[in-house]
Amino acid sequence: MNGLKEMLMQEKNRLEYILSLVKEDAKSELAGTLQISKNKGRVRYYHNTPNGIEYIPKTEKEMARQLAQKTYDMGVREHAKKRLKQISRILLDYSDDEIERLYTSLNSERQLLISPIEETWEQQLNKWTQEEYIGKGFQEGTPLIYSERGERVRSKSEKILADYFYRKNIPYKYEKPLLVKGYGTVYPDFTFLSKRMGKEIYWEHEGRMDNPEYVRTAIKKIQTYEDNGIYVGDRLILTFETETTILNTKDIERNVKRYLI
Repeated sequence: MNGLKEMLMQEKNRLEYILSLVKEDAKSELAGTLQISKNKGRVRYYHNTPNGIEYIPKTEKEMARQLAQKTYDMGVREHAKKRLKQISRILLDYSDDEIERLYTSLNSERQLLISPIEETWEQQLNKWTQEEYIGKGFQEGTPLIYSERGERVRSKSEKILADYFYRKNIPYKYEKPLLVKGYGTVYPDFTFLSKRMGKEIYWEHEGRMDNPEYVRTAIKKIQTYEDNGIYVGDRLILTFETETTILNTKDIERNVKRYLI
């Protein structure tokens, strides 16, 4: 599964953080456990120790709280340690592309004799790249702006984005049509094939966010994406611009590192 290793690493980090919050010496702080009884709506707390069970009066409710917290913390710690051990064992020799590498590690002559169980990433990407589509047309009078790849784009900011992807050898499709329910056909500024997800992801650059009418249209389109299961921060990347706040390379690099590399 693409991205499983990343998910395991995230879970490993989460569990390590949880362990950092739970005291190592929780067992030794207060001996015994808490028992709770409830009769006719009245709750009573008891301190259970090897020497017997003692009633905890209301004036010492803090002891009940500490006993309850201690038991909970110990359970959390044992569970987190158990899962960390399992994840660490998996990460020792796991790779997202291990099945693919069984094929790609073979010499080319042997590969010709084999039909791989799953298409390799290169095969998927080549097939996706070669798919033809008809983009959105340009109205007469639209400024002539071309990317380094030689395609016409609608703005200087889109040229900056397209040129960045081209220089970094990141395959993309400019304004590839996408049919979404509740809106019709949209033309995302850039479409990519995500290796991690095995699906297309989209990049929209909203360039006039100080124009109220433009903002209303942008919000409606973003909401429609999400209504169709394409969520911001998941399969939808957004960058923004106003007259005073322009797109910069750091914004692009941050999003590329997070979603495309």
